[in-house]
Amino acid sequence: MEERERKRESERKRERERERERERERERERERKRKKERKGRRREKFEKG
Repeated sequence: MEERERKRESERKRERERERERERERERERERKRKKERKGRRREKFEKG
């Protein structure tokens, strides 16, 4: 029984780590998109001004 419980706990920990990594990747992608948008807006302002 204890061995099975330990295995389940380790699997849960691995799943949590995977979820954290996915969240980090999503945040990185959002930041990249935001930076690109900011640069694009600056260029538009310069062209208009």
